[in-house]
Amino acid sequence: MPQEQATRYPIVLVPGLMGFVKLVIYPYWFGIVPALRRGGAQVIPVMVSAVNSTEIRGEQLLARVEEILAQTGAAKVNLIGHSQGALTIRYVAGVRPDLVASVTSIAGPNHGSELADYFEEHYPPHTMKGRAVNAAIRLTTLITSLLDTGYRGSRLPVDVNAAHHSLTTSGVARFNRLFPQGLPEHWGAEGDEEVNGVRYYSWSGTLQSGRTNRGKNLFDTSNLTCRIFARTFTKERGQSDGMVGRFSSHLGKVIGDDYPLDHFDIVNQHFGLVGKGADPVGLFLEHAVRLKAAGL
Repeated sequence: MPQEQATRYPIVLVPGLMGFVKLVIYPYWFGIVPALRRGGAQVIPVMVSAVNSTEIRGEQLLARVEEILAQTGAAKVNLIGHSQGALTIRYVAGVRPDLVASVTSIAGPNHGSELADYFEEHYPPHTMKGRAVNAAIRLTTLITSLLDTGYRGSRLPVDVNAAHHSLTTSGVARFNRLFPQGLPEHWGAEGDEEVNGVRYYSWSGTLQSGRTNRGKNLFDTSNLTCRIFARTFTKERGQSDGMVGRFSSHLGKVIGDDYPLDHFDIVNQHFGLVGKGADPVGLFLEHAVRLKAAGL
């Protein structure tokens, strides 16, 4: 059996906002976990609060990491986070770098999301529109939690306003002052690849006419959603995946920031319906090889 993805430390996958482990039979990391396991990797998808502040999610993840280390006997873990999951894993690496071998941000809003800024400006929580959006998010989160067959723990707390603020430019700026590890010094640059013994990596995608709106994405309504959301961007107009800007995603060693992948494609959602020529699963397999080569 091939062992190309057999990393030294377990790989822990952390979902983003409104994430889950498995909705009945549909996994968040569609096709990614079995592909990594076939290559010999020990992969553990985990759950934290689907909607809450990065700090609350980070504390939940830290407790889960400690459980995983006790169960596996491993000394450290490789953390991979999608979207807000990227901020969540940065929190753990910041407070307990001794438990973390690597941090990998997948389409992470490491400098904030212009989409979150748009909602903050146009749908503030004290308005009728804002209350309606928050209610819809809470209802969706409740339904998702009831259908999540991959998580067996206690009910996780929900705080829509805290989650929203954690993703805005100002909210992430505050977070970054506390946890600057791996951040680039200049906009659009790379950050330090290793800080406090932890390796930092990132990759992300952009919407590309003729590619991300072609192929199987013709049948994926989430791609249309991303294209609509992309219209809210101003600073990175034309340089986003629909929810996170290309340069806002930079952290540590940038593997790539312009893959033809929208914000959902990058973790192979939904049901592997991705754009023309895209291979999100392959990016994860390549990264596991990278981690293994680095002794991680």
